[in-house]
Amino acid sequence: MANIPAQTTAVTGTTLTSVTPSGGGDTVPVGAHALVRNGSASAITVTIETPGNDRYGQARPDIVTSVPAAGLVKFGPFDQDLADPITGVVKLTCSATATVELRVVAF
Repeated sequence: MANIPAQTTAVTGTTLTSVTPSGGGDTVPVGAHALVRNGSASAITVTIETPGNDRYGQARPDIVTSVPAAGLVKFGPFDQDLADPITGVVKLTCSATATVELRVVAF
């Protein structure tokens, strides 16, 4: 698991650096956006872990989204209620990592 800091952008343009997602998931800062590019021939899923329980004591469901083959999907901004209460970061996991690019940006 890697902690991926958000890249900032400029009016004059910014080349965004991509990383390969970690097999066990990665963490991103609250307020950031994540861009996931799937370079494979089949869809993958991205899971955003949702910590805590609802007011009835039931676990809040994770957010699971499909990224189509050769697709690019933007996630975020990530709200504070998605952050782990201990670490203060949001956990994001891609179901596959080969040919997948992850960029974390502060817009």
